[in-house]
Amino acid sequence: MTEYLTVDGGTIAYEVAGSGPLIVLAHGMGDSRAAYRAVIPPLVAAGYRVAAVDLRGCGESSAEWPEWSRTAIAGDLLAVVRHLGGPAVLVGHSVSGGAATIAAAREPALITAVVELAPFTRKQSVRLGDLRVRRFRRGMSRLLGAVLFGSAKLWRSYLDVAYPGAKPAHWAQRLARIDALLREPGRMKALRGMGGSAPADAGARLADVRCPVLVVMGTLDPDWADPRAEGAAVVAALPPGLGRLELIEGAGHYPHDQFPDRVASLVLSFLHSDAARA
Repeated sequence: MTEYLTVDGGTIAYEVAGSGPLIVLAHGMGDSRAAYRAVIPPLVAAGYRVAAVDLRGCGESSAEWPEWSRTAIAGDLLAVVRHLGGPAVLVGHSVSGGAATIAAAREPALITAVVELAPFTRKQSVRLGDLRVRRFRRGMSRLLGAVLFGSAKLWRSYLDVAYPGAKPAHWAQRLARIDALLREPGRMKALRGMGGSAPADAGARLADVRCPVLVVMGTLDPDWADPRAEGAAVVAALPPGLGRLELIEGAGHYPHDQFPDRVASLVLSFLHSDAARA
């Protein structure tokens, strides 16, 4: 059941399942909370109250917003946590990984742990050698084209690369939902706005995080020539001992949709660890 929270600038849609300690799930650009549909049941079964959020401009949240930065998204997520009676664990994918970092740094009393899935949390740079990796060339050219030209066709083409190997059983339904949303007024503007926002604001707050952080990367993520190195760099920028990197073999940029059971298992193991409990 969709619920709505009015925040500064618009309305955020979300849904809640289960009872227990709060976990808030935030998706990536051009998507909706439906991306987490297979992750929610095992988290609920493990005794958590799970809130899946539609980012500003996405899903059932209002379409028009004044800005699309990770800092702005972090403010929305913190508002949801306060509204639902935090503290909470924040799980953020891609652009929301950076937003979760900022939220944790801004309100350490509200965020007990962070999980970053394929996160854009640092300033990005491309080396000449990166372009020799075909997966990276294909993914980034399509991603950049979708953002620059506002092309739903290029976005679908990017998603085909971002889900390497066998597609999920609900792939056709997933694409149809994304296509339908992007045809709504203002939704493509949100994708382009988030895609054009630099992650430097998130990278600047990594050293200020005080809670445990789990970074999950797919080994075939086309957004980086070396996903392991990107994940390790995020962990290295955190205060010593707070970060942990896990890799999912064969996953692309959407590990939570391609391998939901594996992601749920990693999240639960992380939350049950001594570091996360502390």
